[in-house]
Amino acid sequence: MELAQIEELLMYLGIAGLVALMCWIVYDVGTKAGAGKWGLITMMGVLMAAPLVFVIKTIVVLILDA
Repeated sequence: MELAQIEELLMYLGIAGLVALMCWIVYDVGTKAGAGKWGLITMMGVLMAAPLVFVIKTIVVLILDA
């Protein structure tokens, strides 16, 4: 395995870890604020849009390179 492949793998793992941390923070803030079920779903949907766009971009790049 080359260094570039290791760096790419670690980048995706790091981003996944940061997204998981962000999900936990949003959930924690929502529950402490007393948000209901719909409020938590809305918060997650809005705040997770940016990581979702990153994943979609990665998939589109992989499809176009193939």
